[in-house]
Amino acid sequence: MNTIAPTTITQARLPRWCLPAAWPTREAQPALADLHLAGGRIASIAPSSTVLAGAADGVWNLHGAPLLPGLVEAHTHIDKAFTLPRLGTLKPGLLAAIETMTADRLTWTVADVHARASRALQWAFAAGVTTLRTHCDWREPPVPLAWGVLRGLADEWAGRVVLQRVSLNPLPLFTDRAEARVLARAVAAGGPGACLGGFVHSTNWNAQSLRHLLEAAEDAGLDVDLHCDEELNPQAVGLSTTAALAREMAFSGRIVCGHTCALATQPDALALATLDAVAAAPITLVSLPTTNLLLQDAQTGRTPRQRGLTLLKEARERGIPLLISTDNVQDAFCRAGSFDPVEALAVGALAAQFEQPFDEWSETICRHDWLARTTAAPPLRAGAAADLVIFDAADVHGWPTHTHSRVVLRAGRLAAGAVPASWRASAAQATTEAQS
Repeated sequence: MNTIAPTTITQARLPRWCLPAAWPTREAQPALADLHLAGGRIASIAPSSTVLAGAADGVWNLHGAPLLPGLVEAHTHIDKAFTLPRLGTLKPGLLAAIETMTADRLTWTVADVHARASRALQWAFAAGVTTLRTHCDWREPPVPLAWGVLRGLADEWAGRVVLQRVSLNPLPLFTDRAEARVLARAVAAGGPGACLGGFVHSTNWNAQSLRHLLEAAEDAGLDVDLHCDEELNPQAVGLSTTAALAREMAFSGRIVCGHTCALATQPDALALATLDAVAAAPITLVSLPTTNLLLQDAQTGRTPRQRGLTLLKEARERGIPLLISTDNVQDAFCRAGSFDPVEALAVGALAAQFEQPFDEWSETICRHDWLARTTAAPPLRAGAAADLVIFDAADVHGWPTHTHSRVVLRAGRLAAGAVPASWRASAAQATTEAQS
């Protein structure tokens, strides 16, 4: 076990979204912070003004380096990851990618899925991810091979990464109400962290099947996570119907809707009315900038005219829980990616023209509670686990660029990265800098 464990982290730059309203500012920026750690948890957080006495052992002076709580990968497909080298020439677009992966799935073995998914989890862990949600294709009633592998990996990675699993079912599997409930019970048998999912698209649209999906999830005590309106068809109504059904049924769990690209193609009045309905329902939105930019309006030899982002700013303005995640990595859907949500946020920050990515938008890669039934307090607070990600080569002005280098703490101990020598300041140096 790594024994490098600071007792005090001083001069850390924390994002505005996790700071109390009364937190002081200096030159229009939040004052730097001191974090005291004990027993693997954050004992206290205060503006950097405390005089540090005694030896410097256990004291890290970050000199203003950005610090975040442990990250969340809210939407991935680790069962498909790293299949790209064997797929040959790919056709563009979402439906073509589905066809390609359907064929490749016939060659999967337990060892193959385990090796590729384990590599994905290792990448995510090194990036600072503490919670990862993966979708698993479930195209027919029998439990798929990959579902069992992912269940085992959840046990293997317990204590390092919380691995949540979503059954990615085609909507037609819920046409019959009784069969929908059988399927939901099979998913629930997957143990803690299992969610019922569905692919909701204009090519398979059926409002009654969506109702059966939600009813079956309610009956089985499952949360729901949908691939919803992953297209540029302005007629898509998956999200608006989900919001309406959730309110009509008083759905008791958390509903997560990923992609929702169609919102960006609809008239403003219609799209914004849908977001108003989402804000009134127990729905979290997840945007996948990298994959959606690659797949939407994709044609060979033609520069895309339309982009696949959903209405991120408008959703955030309405207080809708909003997460940004990686989605696919090195498969038929996306040849890029690294299971690093900071990288996904960087793509979104440029494509959607975010202002203040660190102070405001970093929340979209940290709020693992927005996948849960009840929303908890922000994760960077006294009493929370000391699962921290520190960007030693970046600053808040250019963040999330130049963020590959980072130091990851788990329960207050170094888990990944190298501690810069400049952080090992003497107590006197730390005191001088805090007062300057």
